Amino acid sequence: MDDRINWGNLTSNIEFLDQTGLLKTPLHILEIGCGRCQLMLKLKADGHEVVAIDADQEVVDAAPAGLDVRLAEGSELPFDDGSFDLVLSFDVIEHIPDTDAHLNEVRRVLKPGGHYLLQTPNKWTNIPFEMVRWSTTYGVRRMFDFLKPPQHCALHSYRQLKRRMRDNDFSIQFYDIPVVNEYFTEKVRKYLGSPGVAALKVVNPDKLPIPMRTNFYVKVQPAK
Repeated sequence: MDDRINWGNLTSNIEFLDQTGLLKTPLHILEIGCGRCQLMLKLKADGHEVVAIDADQEVVDAAPAGLDVRLAEGSELPFDDGSFDLVLSFDVIEHIPDTDAHLNEVRRVLKPGGHYLLQTPNKWTNIPFEMVRWSTTYGVRRMFDFLKPPQHCALHSYRQLKRRMRDNDFSIQFYDIPVVNEYFTEKVRKYLGSPGVAALKVVNPDKLPIPMRTNFYVKVQPAK
């Protein structure tokens, strides 16, 4: 199998970071939910000072040597006020039950003029897919378990995400980032079979209007 399939959304996440134009100079960055630390390694290689947290002790223990990865929750960030130029999270905010507490913490640790860059699934496209995935993997009786913490318990639609940010006094900008790559296609094939892959060719999610995309890529900033 082509190793690119194992990259997940990494290539799309990097394209998003490039489109924002925020990483042209070295920054102090916090990544919330670092996974296998692939993005963290790239950012560090590019000259940025990067710290990460993850709620999974196994992820923290498996972090490559030389990386600063700490065990913490997204709604309780163990850092001083105004510590970071940039906060990142990819496929994370939907796992945090108290989204408002999370956003308050992000605001607290950002320096004046700092930004929060995030990616999260669209509620209305993610729910039917997760219903199929969970019923296939765990049985029909557990079809809706993905809505329980720490799974996708805080999904947002386009309108809900805009309202959430504005209610927390963040400005918000959506980005047009393609996500239909080999990883995406293989995930569809695994849970929806050949009909699902065929459907991608008929209705490519990357061609849909932003509110209907499978993933939202968003730049937010505390309102001045």
